Amino acid sequence: MSIKEYEFFNGVVLNKLIRKGKPVKIDIFPCSSENAFIVNDKVGLYIKYSKKLTTPWRFSFLKLHQEEFKIMSELCKNSFLILVCNKDGIVCINNKTLKNILDDNHEDIEWISASRLARESYAIKGSDGKLKFKININDFPKHVTRCL
Repeated sequence: MSIKEYEFFNGVVLNKLIRKGKPVKIDIFPCSSENAFIVNDKVGLYIKYSKKLTTPWRFSFLKLHQEEFKIMSELCKNSFLILVCNKDGIVCINNKTLKNILDDNHEDIEWISASRLARESYAIKGSDGKLKFKININDFPKHVTRCL
């Protein structure tokens, strides 16, 4: 059986998470893209990835994806959108911060863009706004493991 592309990107995220030293139990969160997980029965991870080699990395969000993330956020005390920017790094955005760039009015298709210069943090903007601060490349998995 061949390896699917999304399995590589999910593997990067899950590998970094399990190597942080805290015991983790990972369950699949049922969704359309097969890129969502529940960690230790309380933290949701919704993974998106971009194969683009250089900045900016752009991520599309169908209405269904946003609805799935909303359900995950209602079921879990903490939920994170995880954006894998090819081999550059991983952006970790919690559900409260996400509302600044993708609000509760879900259009048919929306987007998030992550960009960064060398040795800097990620600037994030989306269909509904722009973050006033940058996301540190080391925020994942640190922010997730704090919630476990």
